Amino acid sequence: MAHRLDEVVLLTDDGRPAGTAPRATVHDTGTPLHLAFSCYILDGDGRVLLTRRSLGKRTWPGVWTNSFCGHPRPGEPVGEAVHRYARHELGLAIGEATCLLPSFRYRAVDASGVMENEICPVYAARADGPIAANPEEVMDHRWARAEDVEQAVRSAPWALSPWMVEQVHRLSDPGLGTFPTVHEALGGS
Repeated sequence: MAHRLDEVVLLTDDGRPAGTAPRATVHDTGTPLHLAFSCYILDGDGRVLLTRRSLGKRTWPGVWTNSFCGHPRPGEPVGEAVHRYARHELGLAIGEATCLLPSFRYRAVDASGVMENEICPVYAARADGPIAANPEEVMDHRWARAEDVEQAVRSAPWALSPWMVEQVHRLSDPGLGTFPTVHEALGGS
């Protein structure tokens, strides 16, 4: 069973499981569709945690993005994977993870030609403790007001991960200029 700990779930075009593959071999120029997730962490003041991906990351190294992303293991519920990755990438305990975009899907190719091709449910959770970022995953992090995150997406989308840009657009309320869905889902103001 140990060999399955670093595998991702491959998916059919309609989102059904279609097997597994080692995570280290999945992201290349012909990445197959697979299951992932993204998570936005909020603090007690409603600020959103942004992270800068480590330069050692295979895709989008050094790029600013949402709080963290990951891949559920075969048979692992996505919510459990969210908590596992919060601990691994940020050394952070989080509260209950709420799914905001259950069927988010994207495909993007970075400057090196490596492709992301994922069905990637988007979650939000509150931080429940301090951050102790894993330098192999995260090279920097900042807490930002939701309106500043959305402004960054509008003004400099090229400086952010493509999945975050698309997610913020989908989570945004054009009338308010912020993405309140995140706050509302977590019972914030």
